[in-house]
Amino acid sequence: MKTRHILLAAIVIGLLWELIALLLQQPIMPSVTTIAAAFFHELPGDLGWHFLASLWRVALSTLLAILLAVPAGLVLGQSEQLNRIFAPVIYLLYPIPKVVLVPIVLLFLGVGDLSKIAIILIILFFQILVLVRDQAAQIRPELLLSVRSLGAGRRALFRFVYLPASLPAIFTALRQSIGTAVAVLYITELFATQRGLGYYIYVQGSTLFNYPAMYAGVAAMSILGFSLYFFADWLDRRLCPWITERTR
Repeated sequence: MKTRHILLAAIVIGLLWELIALLLQQPIMPSVTTIAAAFFHELPGDLGWHFLASLWRVALSTLLAILLAVPAGLVLGQSEQLNRIFAPVIYLLYPIPKVVLVPIVLLFLGVGDLSKIAIILIILFFQILVLVRDQAAQIRPELLLSVRSLGAGRRALFRFVYLPASLPAIFTALRQSIGTAVAVLYITELFATQRGLGYYIYVQGSTLFNYPAMYAGVAAMSILGFSLYFFADWLDRRLCPWITERTR
């Protein structure tokens, strides 16, 4: 996706928003310029701190999900026996909407950062695990035989065959999961916390009725999601150069 196309889409959406705000003339839908002014006014203060709190939670949970799910997916993709054992468990747990686990995780882990990180970790873990496992299982047997004939052991196969072949699946899972992770982050930050963009948006809109600041928080959360998505896409293009632009 070209940067100019993204900018053009953002301009079109902004113009449509401005037109609707002009027609409605309601405090609940301020103009784009009003929201932008509130964003840049709030960003050096409370909004910036809430943004960093949310970024910390999403970044840490994403890193943990990669560190846990990628090796597990590669192992299951390499071992048919282990996959037969764990596949039914994954089959049962994967389709469950993870957002329904929010109250349960909060009860067990409390309302601090740990519960919020755990929820996002669960979402990303299953997405990455399933895609990496399926990708590793689809590696052609003749490729493995040719590498083994050169004296490669299991560790070398993991490093030079399975991991590179699974990188596109890892980044695909990340891109698919980021939107859901940020949405769940918003929900978790509504519960007994005073840090994070979810808390900021709720307080500004439902308690203080400061709608420009509320939309500034929405814009900040959107920027958080966009930034993570584009970072994953950039890493994909850097680490997987053999994937052509047409397949992205």
